[in-house]
Amino acid sequence: MYWGHSMNERERLLEAMKINKTDRPPCICPGGMMNMIVRELVEDKELTWPDAHIDGEKMAKLAIKSHRFGSFENYGVPFCMTVEAEAMGAEVSLGTIDTEPRVTEYCILKSEEYKNLKSINLNKGRAKAVLDAITYLKKQGGDIPIIGNLVGPISLASSLVDPMVFYKEMRKKPDEVHKLLDFVTEESLKFGIEQLKSGADIITIADPSGTGEILGEKQFATFVVPYLNKLIEGLENYKPKSVIVHICGRLKSVYKPLNDLKSGVISFDAITSVLQVKEFVKNKAIMGNVSTYTLEYGDSEKVEQISRKCVEQGVHILAPACGLGMGTPLNNIKAMKRGVL
Repeated sequence: MYWGHSMNERERLLEAMKINKTDRPPCICPGGMMNMIVRELVEDKELTWPDAHIDGEKMAKLAIKSHRFGSFENYGVPFCMTVEAEAMGAEVSLGTIDTEPRVTEYCILKSEEYKNLKSINLNKGRAKAVLDAITYLKKQGGDIPIIGNLVGPISLASSLVDPMVFYKEMRKKPDEVHKLLDFVTEESLKFGIEQLKSGADIITIADPSGTGEILGEKQFATFVVPYLNKLIEGLENYKPKSVIVHICGRLKSVYKPLNDLKSGVISFDAITSVLQVKEFVKNKAIMGNVSTYTLEYGDSEKVEQISRKCVEQGVHILAPACGLGMGTPLNNIKAMKRGVL
């Protein structure tokens, strides 16, 4: 799996995504839902939340600051999963130094109202800030991979309409749900391609609400896989082998349909076994899955131990299992990196 030639960070990650030989596994945190920013990084008058959520240059500088700490081997923006929902009409709170942005008010009452949603305007608001951040990061040069992010179709749809309504409509009004998912997928694809055009090397799609634990195998195959595949195909038509997909929760019930996912990389939660995924999901690079609970509340020795175990079990890319808690100590993040050295 590994070879002796020393690789730079971009080269190492891109080769690991293709399941090619690398000198060691990369250690990354993509951003988006899998946010890489913690409180110690934003206790700064210049670079803080919520300013860095709305200003592209500050967003980029905060990603650079995280990388310079010497832990994760990438830049990843934005730092939340509300950009698309806000651009399409949902009300969003930008949070505080301790909390990430969140949707506070849905913008449609049911799936069939999807025609009332706004298209994502890439020239204003936080969508533009993300593109500005990626452009700024690209101009820095160097060999650090830039990861852009999209919210998966199920998670985006359930940020626009109450999830309880949305999940119920999957059973009772599936045709309307498909129309909504078609719309949000097309909008997301435009945003993702623009991120690649701006300089992103990779796009991570996180779909935490599209979990098999909630949906089960049949609904996962019907409502998750086809729309993720539309996104993956559209993005990889522009840039091949550029997509990572993260799914939350236990994957046991959806191993079969996961094999139909066209992404070459699958990332998952700490609750799911690396060895099981390697056994039941074929021909995909495995990314993960260091417990974010341990990262925030454990000690550095435990973090390093878990990280080494992930590598021993065969992850191609070492990463947190989810987004980092704001209280995660920087020393624990650094300990995670030691797991690949």
